[in-house]
Amino acid sequence: SQPFPALHAAGLAAVGQTLRLPLPPAPMALAYLAATVSLALVPTPGGLGSAKGALAVTLAQVVGQADPATAVVLAYRIITVWAPLLPGALTLGALVRLKVI
Repeated sequence: SQPFPALHAAGLAAVGQTLRLPLPPAPMALAYLAATVSLALVPTPGGLGSAKGALAVTLAQVVGQADPATAVVLAYRIITVWAPLLPGALTLGALVRLKVI
């Protein structure tokens, strides 16, 4: 099996620990895996938006607090989805300027 779900679960647990979510890493990783399994039931193209929603709802149910769970999910998604776009955009711009592509 592929290590990506486990790595993403570990990343979410690390963000949760950093933001002091009152949940140990193992249950947080389990909540991530439960949320990703539930995405199979949501008929959205590529899980667009449903991944964040399912993860926030799952963590909020486990922790009992919606605000910190939502903050952890948003920070996790910024780190894993949005932050990697900046180096890629800068690299693409440099390659276009250098007429490599």
